[in-house]
Amino acid sequence: MDTPRDDAIYVTQPQLPPLEEFIPYLAEIWDKRILTNNGPFHEQLETALTRYLGVEHIALLSNGTLGLITALQALRITGEVITTPYSFVATAHALLWNGIKPVFVDIDPHTLNLDPNKIEAAITPQTTAILPVHCYGRPCDVAAIEHIADNYNLKVIYDAAHAFAVRHDGASILRHGDLSVLSFHATKVFNTAEGGAIVCPDAKTKQRIDHLKNFGFVDETTVVAPGINGKMSELNAALGLLQLQHIDRALARRWEIDAAYRKLLRDVPGIRCLQPLEAETPNHAYFPILVEAGYPIGRDDLYLALKRQDIHPRRYFYPLISDFPMYRGLPSARRENLPVASAAAQKVLCLPIHPQLSDEQVQRIAAIVANP
Repeated sequence: MDTPRDDAIYVTQPQLPPLEEFIPYLAEIWDKRILTNNGPFHEQLETALTRYLGVEHIALLSNGTLGLITALQALRITGEVITTPYSFVATAHALLWNGIKPVFVDIDPHTLNLDPNKIEAAITPQTTAILPVHCYGRPCDVAAIEHIADNYNLKVIYDAAHAFAVRHDGASILRHGDLSVLSFHATKVFNTAEGGAIVCPDAKTKQRIDHLKNFGFVDETTVVAPGINGKMSELNAALGLLQLQHIDRALARRWEIDAAYRKLLRDVPGIRCLQPLEAETPNHAYFPILVEAGYPIGRDDLYLALKRQDIHPRRYFYPLISDFPMYRGLPSARRENLPVASAAAQKVLCLPIHPQLSDEQVQRIAAIVANP
């Protein structure tokens, strides 16, 4: 395998604060010698995030996948859960880890989110919840999903791994559903190196999640649930507090890159950019394009053309989750049931987007796409 050059451009790059700004946080951790177990930085970050995101309660976890697993446990979800095949594998893996059967439903061709018009036909007596994904940070049709959930008495847990700071109709998209789960992985818009969180509607639910993520302990001698160790460390929480001081500038730079790509690619035949949603305040977590009829080469050929120039896009999301061995035997995983998702997986290419990307690099990437 060829070794990437130092000037290689990746689909994303971790946003990090100046190292000198992090040193005082580390000094305080070293001084107090509290590394985990809901220390002072952990508590401060939970409070700061509720204020920044405009939500009532947040429970921090060590990563987003444990957030999904814990959210399903917190709501006591069993049986079957309707979800999307067009996502990162953690969405469905969290279901399997809880002994829950995923039921895949096709996506909307314009948003690439779970299609509400396909959900009702997939509901059975064993269905207990819906697990949609705000794909690329673009809001699902939350009103339609809520209407279906209310009619059938289903819980809704949003995989909001991509949706940090996304707003819809003037309020946080994270306020929808029974729970929303965030990822603070290094590749995300807001990162704590590794981390995640569950947005909770009330203090009682947050308390149950706090018990579940700490082995089920209530106090030194009382265990009330078969919990796991999902706590965020003080090192990660301290990094998160510092990251919040820089997040608005990072989001603004992502907006600039998104706008530049759209301008440079708008007249390229066969390249379709997903259009912004009405009443949406996006976070520009990703910049997906769809390589369609009229483009001179196929998606995979464009992918390779960029890689030959040491530009590393990603085919998010290809293959579909439903194509992996542990899922493809499910009746709902058949490709004939998922025509829109199957087509999108063959066309999509996410171009590099992160705050460190220069205008010149954006122009270079767009030029290769325009003339492969």
